[in-house]
Amino acid sequence: MNISITKATELKKKPTREEEGSLGFGKRFSDHMFMMNYDNGEWHDARIVPYQKLSFDPSCAVFHYAQEIFEGLKAYRADDDRILMFRARDNAERLNNSAVRLCMPTIDIEDNYEAMRQLVQVERDWVPHSAGTSLYLRPTMIATDEALGVHASKSYLYYIICSPSGAYYKAGLAPIRIRVEDRYVRAVRGGTGFAKTGGNYACSILAGAEAEKEGYSQVLWLDGEHMKYVQEVGAMNMMFLIDGKLVTAPLEDTILPGITRRSVMTLAREMGIEVEERPLSVEELIEAGDSGKLTEAFGTGTAAVVSPVGELAYRDKHIYLGDKSVNNGIGELTMKLYNTLTGLQWGRIPDTHGWVTDIDKK
Repeated sequence: MNISITKATELKKKPTREEEGSLGFGKRFSDHMFMMNYDNGEWHDARIVPYQKLSFDPSCAVFHYAQEIFEGLKAYRADDDRILMFRARDNAERLNNSAVRLCMPTIDIEDNYEAMRQLVQVERDWVPHSAGTSLYLRPTMIATDEALGVHASKSYLYYIICSPSGAYYKAGLAPIRIRVEDRYVRAVRGGTGFAKTGGNYACSILAGAEAEKEGYSQVLWLDGEHMKYVQEVGAMNMMFLIDGKLVTAPLEDTILPGITRRSVMTLAREMGIEVEERPLSVEELIEAGDSGKLTEAFGTGTAAVVSPVGELAYRDKHIYLGDKSVNNGIGELTMKLYNTLTGLQWGRIPDTHGWVTDIDKK
């Protein structure tokens, strides 16, 4: 794929080393973006251009029928100043899986990877230096037909924007509180739960807002058919260490196939931990908590990498995990997986899986 590059004539002020600690997530954006258009059955005009606002007709299909998908991945600055991306081709593959479900065109995986790689090359000075920071990439595809009517659009825009992001845990890795949601559902069998599309997140906002009022960071969803089996939380897949085995919900069409999830499962098996992908009822989970068989729980996702859970609440039941006097309440396996995965991402641990790519090498 031939990508034209038009450099911005006026550059934004980049965060200083002192400011990197307060970057937050998704609040600042770099100087350039990637764009590509689809019509007449093909992608064309692949380009890196100055970051800019987008203008669409009020009848634009994405506004009315939500034909939209996106991805999320990061670029990291290694100690030797190399810029690394983590499993970017897997993100490109997952974008295509979402596209098929939303009746949208796919993008050649190598072309998409090259678009990400070249964009990060152009924006390499935006990759922060401080510990725990990164450059977040948000690839997005939207339907752009200017007409009303419920059918697949014939034209699309694909773009990638970059956002320098601070450490997810400003004060260090810390356990979070999660409430099991037993009223609303996020996804149902045959729906779009496995796709990374905005509608899945829009329908989760109300439950998340209600849980936040009660002091919880996330809600843990149950399946939409029986309201019985544990699924995932708002922005992460979930893992539970029960009786020495790492248990997680099986990948069906209601659960996002997390790339961090897949990485954690691989690393856990290499550490000698048995991993079970199976239905896990909330009753079994609570019983395991009461009996002491549930010793650790954590979420996995691009933003947090690994997020330890200190409390699980279900109706009037509360399960507390971890000893705050030991490692700030973070479980041994949780910490080991976090350190291993972040070590790979920042290039501090040799990559034997082919997950990490250097943006200066094709």
